Amino acid sequence: MTANRRPRPTPDERELRLWKVGRALTLTFAAAVLVAGGIFYGLVVLLDFQEIHSAAKLDAKTLFDLVKLSFGVVAGAGALVALVVAYRRQRVDEAGAHREATRLHTERFSQAVDKLGSDSPAVRLGGVHALAGLADDAPDDNLRQTCIDVLCAYLQLPFTPDPGDDLAHQEEHHRYLAFRKVRHTILRLIGDHYRRPQGTHRSWQGCDLDLTGVTIDGDMDFGGAKFSGGEVSFIGATFSGGVVSFDRATFSGCTVSFSGANFSGGEVSFGDATFSDGRVSFFGATFSGGVVSFDRAKFSGGMVVFFGATFSGCTVSFFGATFSDGRVSFDRAKFSDGRVFFDGATFSGGEVSFDSATGPPPPSLLVVVGAASVPVVLPSAWLPASP
Repeated sequence: MTANRRPRPTPDERELRLWKVGRALTLTFAAAVLVAGGIFYGLVVLLDFQEIHSAAKLDAKTLFDLVKLSFGVVAGAGALVALVVAYRRQRVDEAGAHREATRLHTERFSQAVDKLGSDSPAVRLGGVHALAGLADDAPDDNLRQTCIDVLCAYLQLPFTPDPGDDLAHQEEHHRYLAFRKVRHTILRLIGDHYRRPQGTHRSWQGCDLDLTGVTIDGDMDFGGAKFSGGEVSFIGATFSGGVVSFDRATFSGCTVSFSGANFSGGEVSFGDATFSDGRVSFFGATFSGGVVSFDRAKFSGGMVVFFGATFSGCTVSFFGATFSDGRVSFDRAKFSDGRVFFDGATFSGGEVSFDSATGPPPPSLLVVVGAASVPVVLPSAWLPASP
């Protein structure tokens, strides 16, 4: 997901594009002469100087003033040269410091990644914390993104199910629990960093998050997070346990995808979340177990897509949700089982469509639609028969 992202120029790259000293001095002198000439001309105009008489004699005082002016010009030129050289030296020193910081970061990164490959769960756990710390201290955004990508890649590794707690598999069961602790720690750290306001220390907001195909069976808290940049992918992810909270989160100007995700257990909550811009997709998602809550969520812009989603055994609640702008699509959704609630929801603007949806309609939806102030697109099978 991050492969197409154009990398930002680093200080090293900017340093390589520095002008040659001769060119820099020439342009600096030219700019200084133009500025000085402009100031002199402005003073002449403002003070209304009279024309200088060419017949005037050059006395000793005037000659001494010219000598002082010459020394002043020479001193100014020297100071200008020193300023240009100091500036270039500062840039080179900064680039060198960045290279050194990058080298140290790379060494620490290699050590942390080696720990993730250890057979010991404790060593892996240390590698996880080391990578999270490296992401916090990364010299630039590209290195921070690399650390996040490695943590996400670890979660994408094949998920080994619990062999059971019977005596015959006791050792494997304990090992499973230990490695599951490592996975849950990554989920917790990701949530902790995404809750921090963007631009503050240890904040990962604005970075890409690729959890494609990941099995999430533990707690993950994005409460109050703002998704306003980057791409967040839960494509094909399985939510099978724990509590994943997007309560009070704001989705404005980014792409968040749950396409093909399977909500088969646990609880996923978007309570009081605001969807004001960007695109949030549940295209083809399956709601087959657990609880998914959009209670009091505000759909005030952008696009939220449930196209082709299947509701078959999960409790999905839009209690008190507000649909006031943007587009929310349940087109071709399948309602075959489970409970879908729209109690207390209001439709006051935008576009909400259930076109070509199949299965029995949620009863509370028809009640809410009947009192809506804007039309809601429903399939013909859900409409009352003509008298």
